[in-house]
Amino acid sequence: MRFVLATLLSVTPLTVNSLIAPPHVPHHLAPRSFSRAPLFTAGSDDILEYRDLIPQNRDEQKPGSPDAAATATLTPQAKLDTQLRVSMKFGGSSLADFARIDHVANLIKDQIGLGYFPAAVVCSAMGKTTNNLLNSGEFALDSGPGGKGKVNIDPVRTLVMNTIKEFEMENMSVKDEVETLLQEAEDMLRGVKLLQELSPRSLDHLVSFGERTSVRIMAARLNQLGVPAVAFDAWEVGMLTNSEFGDATISPDAAGRIRRTFENKIDPNTVAVVTGFIAHDGDGRITTLGRGGSDLTATAIGAACGLDEVQVWKDVDGIMSCDPRMVKSAVPIEKVSFEEASELAYFGAKVLHPIAMQPAILAQIPVRVKNSYNPSHPGTVIQTRDENRLVTAITCKRDVQLIDIKSTRMLGAYGFLANVFKAFERNKLSVDVLASSEVSVSLTLDKKHRIDSQKHPLLSELKEVSILTVKEKMSIITLIADVERSSEVLAKMFAIFADEGIKVEMLSQGASKVNISLIVSDKDLERAIASLHREFFEVAD
Repeated sequence: MRFVLATLLSVTPLTVNSLIAPPHVPHHLAPRSFSRAPLFTAGSDDILEYRDLIPQNRDEQKPGSPDAAATATLTPQAKLDTQLRVSMKFGGSSLADFARIDHVANLIKDQIGLGYFPAAVVCSAMGKTTNNLLNSGEFALDSGPGGKGKVNIDPVRTLVMNTIKEFEMENMSVKDEVETLLQEAEDMLRGVKLLQELSPRSLDHLVSFGERTSVRIMAARLNQLGVPAVAFDAWEVGMLTNSEFGDATISPDAAGRIRRTFENKIDPNTVAVVTGFIAHDGDGRITTLGRGGSDLTATAIGAACGLDEVQVWKDVDGIMSCDPRMVKSAVPIEKVSFEEASELAYFGAKVLHPIAMQPAILAQIPVRVKNSYNPSHPGTVIQTRDENRLVTAITCKRDVQLIDIKSTRMLGAYGFLANVFKAFERNKLSVDVLASSEVSVSLTLDKKHRIDSQKHPLLSELKEVSILTVKEKMSIITLIADVERSSEVLAKMFAIFADEGIKVEMLSQGASKVNISLIVSDKDLERAIASLHREFFEVAD
């Protein structure tokens, strides 16, 4: 086991230029510059890479989640004494079809009655609409046998028009608005078919139609229920980004634009239903947000407008102590700090992306993760940690590579670690966890950056100064814990692993003050996590 001078490579430090700052925070850094994006042509695999850039905002409904009707039997939620102004975000599975939109709209109405008024409701596209729009782009580019591409958005059209019909909105303006958007999408695809080219800029425009239709339907449904609501494309409320199509970041002056829009142009008694991961660049072109996506829009609006709380609605009762698919006895956590939530997200937990939390951190606005199937549950508040807990949560990453690099030079030889890190940088390899000594270093690579242990260029670069050993099928276990009590945590952990016969290959603690990470074999992962969870969450103190 490696346990030497340990350093944890965690979330990259962020600067204000990639965030949206509240009014009192100065922002002096300029957004990234834009370079001309390549075209995706017929037969190109680049659309697959673009799919990877699209934020995963759709909450995965887990087996056994209650249906909408089940919420009627749950404990009533208490009414607030004083109204709170919040932003609410709902992902694609929460808006998958007519029934889910109706459930969410009624949930919003109920929350208003309880004292939570949503100045903004941020919505993703319905269900699999984004994927279906990307598929339509691929079909338009198809140059296979006998084909010059075809224009087909039938799955999207059927879903949204059936939803409008179910809500009896045929005679409302929303029907004409949605049909106009669908026609625009088809016209765009005809151009793609003719030119056989699709740029990242065009893809951003194409996928925007999903959210632009969903917010109009949601706003119309809220109005049917007696809740005054207006649909907005995000740029209409001030969301401005740089021009990195497919991976845009919010511009520093977006905060002021958002604040002025809500103060001067939106009735404070009206719910603004806003698109999630789309925006405009300085030239008025549609962009899509990269990391953080719709969650980032919700926190950006919350920070800019000085709201009391940001609510992210999912299908679980907040952040869990462990993945409930691995440990059935996992429990919701009442509160975590922003740093703890960032570490959880980085090491595999499906929490908000760290970048999405940055506006809330700067404005010191709490973010609450709630369950749309169980709205009476308080969920998890992300702001400060629970000082009474030794371990806050346990998460993991499967199927990583563990690489041991041992110097062949004499002890004290200058520049060994610098040479190692430069080699990783040249090969664009991102490290998860690292532990080092003067003449050796151990680190992990996740699935996206794994190397061929026989012929990767990194091996030839380092072989003259070191001996490399690559171990496959390893897992990272991360304990989000009170590191000031790390001796107590480690004592319990090693006692458990000694009893279970689990070998720890590497241990890392240091750079993060809320994180202890260790490496075990994939085959021992579930047994290790179950034992740790039993010790820290199920055994009475």
